[in-house]
Amino acid sequence: MTNKFRIITISPEAPEEPEEMGTKEKFWFHHEELGLCLYKKARQNTGEDWSEKIAAELCKLIKLPHAEYELASFDNEKGTISKSFLSENSSLITGNEILAQIFLEYPEDISDLSQHTLNNIFNVLTNNLVDLPLNWTPLEGIETAIDTFIGYLLLDAWIGNSDRHHENWAFIDCAGKSYLAPTYDHASSLGRNESDEKRTKRLNTNDQGFSVKAYANKCKSCLYANVGDKKPLKTLDAFFEAAKLYPKAANIWLDCLARVSINDTLELFERIPDYLISSTAIKFAQKILEINQHKLLKFRDEL
Repeated sequence: MTNKFRIITISPEAPEEPEEMGTKEKFWFHHEELGLCLYKKARQNTGEDWSEKIAAELCKLIKLPHAEYELASFDNEKGTISKSFLSENSSLITGNEILAQIFLEYPEDISDLSQHTLNNIFNVLTNNLVDLPLNWTPLEGIETAIDTFIGYLLLDAWIGNSDRHHENWAFIDCAGKSYLAPTYDHASSLGRNESDEKRTKRLNTNDQGFSVKAYANKCKSCLYANVGDKKPLKTLDAFFEAAKLYPKAANIWLDCLARVSINDTLELFERIPDYLISSTAIKFAQKILEINQHKLLKFRDEL
């Protein structure tokens, strides 16, 4: 029998402080084993809980620094908890705050987020002298924060994460130094929001324009190629563009991805309790991972 992931039940008295960032209902509390944790409610029938957990486990497979997530329940509502990755004397500085140091109008001008470009992110990673994530042993050859961020982009392309917006990457300020935060908040991935009816149709269709491959190919990031562009890059293209700039780091992360098998990922899905995920959702998510992995590994020939 498959060893299912645990589900942590949070007591009604646990909530200590609400978290304002983001759109979902969430709060901070202390867990007796994990310490300070953030609980995030999963909206009904969205798969936000299992997709977040699976994404974190996929990070482990490719050795990417990431926030830890556990499945959870609070007040009979499903959700996840994540252990705080901040030490007592550190603080989180999100991407929008960082980019505001370059673009004075950035916080107000939410109608034009095209300033959220790969080059602008790489510039602040370089100019702010950002170190590798704290308490993480990097892979051989991964030497800078940019090298690490390339891995975040590979993850997004692999799982179809459409939510790498400017609050979903950050620096950690600790003792006067800046460190890249581990990657976090990956629930908008793996086709988790689709109904089983639509998943089944896409899995079985002969219409190439409605296939799972077409679905995976359309996944958009929140990153832009150039300031002023009307549309963001697709997640695969965001990685491809970054990989051309930093091929050494890209190849290291691609080598990690190449070592992941379909069985490796299937074992993770089978550890999600049956009442949280359907077999159709598993097949659909597995197909997305397979399609994107193939495209990513094929790209190695161009580097």
